[in-house]
This record gives sequence, structure tokens and C-alpha cells, in this order.
Amino acid sequence: MKRILLRSGKSPFDVVPVEEALHRDVFATNAGNLIFSDAAHKILTVPGSTEVVSNGIATTLGAAGRINEEYDAFVVPLANAFRPSFEASLRRLTQLISKLKIPVVVLGVGAQAGLDNDPARLKAMEPAVREFVSAVLDHSASIGVRGEFTAKYLTDMGFKDVEIIGCPSLFMYGDRLEVEKRAAALTPESRIAVNGSHSAVRSGGLDPIITRTHAHYPNLCFIGQNLTDARQLHWRDVDSPAGKIKQMPTHPDHPMYREGKVRVYVDPVTWIDDLKEYDFSFGSRIHGNIAALLAGTPVTVLCGDSRTLELCRYFEIPHRQLDKVPSDVDAAVLYEEADFGALTGNHRERFDRFTSFLDKNGLENTFTHGDGGADFEEKLRKLNFPAGVRPWIDADLASLTSRFGWLQQRITELDTDNAQLKRELAKSRAAGAKAAAKATAIVPAPSIYRRARRVVGGPLRRALKPSK
Repeated sequence: MKRILLRSGKSPFDVVPVEEALHRDVFATNAGNLIFSDAAHKILTVPGSTEVVSNGIATTLGAAGRINEEYDAFVVPLANAFRPSFEASLRRLTQLISKLKIPVVVLGVGAQAGLDNDPARLKAMEPAVREFVSAVLDHSASIGVRGEFTAKYLTDMGFKDVEIIGCPSLFMYGDRLEVEKRAAALTPESRIAVNGSHSAVRSGGLDPIITRTHAHYPNLCFIGQNLTDARQLHWRDVDSPAGKIKQMPTHPDHPMYREGKVRVYVDPVTWIDDLKEYDFSFGSRIHGNIAALLAGTPVTVLCGDSRTLELCRYFEIPHRQLDKVPSDVDAAVLYEEADFGALTGNHRERFDRFTSFLDKNGLENTFTHGDGGADFEEKLRKLNFPAGVRPWIDADLASLTSRFGWLQQRITELDTDNAQLKRELAKSRAAGAKAAAKATAIVPAPSIYRRARRVVGGPLRRALKPSK
């Protein structure tokens, strides 16, 4: 049995309660990450031949020896990893890959620039990108990228073994992708999902579009993706800089929040299932709209940067550039103009290109070599995943019990930590001055309670504050 280690926030089969999922940040700040990592997990799982194990997002350099001993390949699905804010993580990932002796395969990495596709903002991190790509190509036949912009970015650096494969998320169901308009046109009663990043809402022009759509379509729902979005819904947490953006429908002061018309999902399966009930999805989030496509729901992506634009162009997803969309655009017009013929008609060709890339890099896939994902889906459907996170606008007993039960558990864990730290501190003092000096790194007992206040204080205050 071949064993593959997959870089992903969690296994598709890990059922994590909402409170714990947010505390652990199982989707690495953006729930969209789980869409493509779950797809990769399914694609690479071949019953009787290949087992896939999720390792989490954290890069632990000391784990290299164990990885070499226990696994036959390390697969790394990535999104917009070539961006300045990810440089430190990219360097750390490069260090780990350099220590490995097994194949390393990268699925769908992308470079992030503006809509003008100018890579100038990436110049300073070019050495980190070079080191990463070189390390990957030392362990694989080629590197898979999201689209033409990223391919040109790497080939201009001199790399040759670069293949455009898109993102594994859209191959979750293999060569099958069925998207059709179930209604002749959108009406005020239509169910519409809208999505958007903080930057698109705050300064990209999406705010007035959402405001207008909210006024004309009563069944509109905003689907957030960031960890801050989820914490705002579940804990009414507005302490972070992103949490203070009041234009976001996830902010407790926003009318859509107060009306309960916002969701965030911690599992792709519930996300996709819920979107099956919608007539249309639009917005700037690429994986929010890919989730809708996987549900068979029509979409229009409002592209705000190169990372979304190159994927839309590669997969031929209906899209517009956000900076050219009028603030009074009607969702019904976007729906009417959306054509899915090229997306679905050319999907098989793109799927064959993707599986050819896997073959070249020594990876089997469940659609060609296995059961088409049947065992994966059967196992998934037997599990009971939490529903989408909703705005906290009620005070029912079940809601309070769940939240405060988790908070009480955290306080108990902190008390246990505190007792252990006290014992370690006492031992260190008894061991003499040298050991005592070492003990300065230990958290003093009183600070445990400061940690507890940070963990539970904000949620407690917000729980007791009446909704507006």
C-alpha cells in the first residue's frame, strides 16, 4: 500500500465541532483551502492501492526523518503561495522539502498580482520562489501551476518543467462537471449566494454591489470564508483589524448579519450541499464560487486579482473584472450573461491534462485507477458534520450550552496547564540556580489566568451584550 502525506488543514473525515475548528483554525485562515485539499484527498485515494494522510498546515522541520520513513510521497496542494505575505511560510516549506528523500508533488500553485498581471510586487521574494521551485523540481518531474500568469512568471525565471493544471478542486468529481441554469431568469424570490474578500468589500467596489443586491433580493445570503468571518458569526468577535470592517456582512452591525443572512462553513461537504439549493452565486471568492459549481449552481466570478483571473480563464468560468463592474449591476444580468458551455464542454480535456500530470509524477488517481471515489463518498456521507456557522443573534438554550460548554472546557484545560507549570517551576527551583534560570521561559502561574481571560473573556462579554 502506497502512503501519501498530504498538506491540508484536516482530513475530510475529521468531524470537528465549530468551537474547536475555529480555535484550531483547521482551514488555515481561509475555508477555501479545504475545498482543494479535500478534492486532492479524494482524487489520490485509491482503495487497496493508495492511502492518503493529512499532516496539517504547520511545517515541522524535525518531522522530515519520520516522513521519509513512513510515506512514499509528499503532495502539496497550494493556492496563491507566491505572494509577499506567504514568503516566510514558503521558505520554511522549502527547508522541509530539501530534507526529504521521497517525491514531492505540488498541485496548482499560483502567483498573486493585480489584474494587470504585473509581477513587480513579487520581485523582492523572487529568491524564495526560486529556492522553492528548485527544491520541488529536485523531487518531481514537473510543478503544477494554476494558470498562464503563474506559468509565465516561472518560465521567465528559467524554469522549464512547468505545467498548467488549474486547481484540483474542480476535479473533485473527475471528468464530470454539470452546471446548468435551473431557472429561465432570476426573480426577486430567487436564492442567491454572494461572496467577497475583505479587500474587495472594503476598497474593491464590492460593497455597493452587495448593498444593492441585498435591497432587491430578500433571499440573498453572504458566504464568508475567513477565520475572522467565522469568529464574528459564532462569537461576535470584532477584535481583529479585519473584524472591524463594518461593510462586511459578517460584522455584527451589518443588516445582513442581523437578518441571519450570512454563513461560513468549516467543512466543504456541507458548503457544497447547501449551495445546491441556490439559483446563482457570484462574488470575488474563487473557491466560494467553485463550491457552487461543484453543487451544479451557476456562478459569475468578479475577479479582483491575477489569482482569480487566471483560474477563470483556464477553466473558462464566467467572470468579469471587478474594477469594470458598475456598482448598480443587477445579479439577474450576470445570471443571464453567464454561459457554461466552454466550462463543461472542455472539462474532460482539462481533466485528462491533470491526470497526465499525476501520472508523470508517479501518482495514481481514483478515477483512472480506483473506484471513482465511491468508497470516499460513502465514508463521507456516514459522518455528521456541523452545519454552516450562522450569526449569533439569538439566546436559545442550545446555542448557549454549546458555546459556554466549550468555554468551560477551555478554562478547565488552562487550570490543568497551570497546575503542571507550578510543578515544573517548583522542580526547577529545587534543582538550583542553573535550572531556575532555565525556568524563566516557563509561563508564571498567574499568567495562565491572563491567557484564560483572553480565550474566554471576549466571547463572554459579547455573549452577555444584547444584540442591536
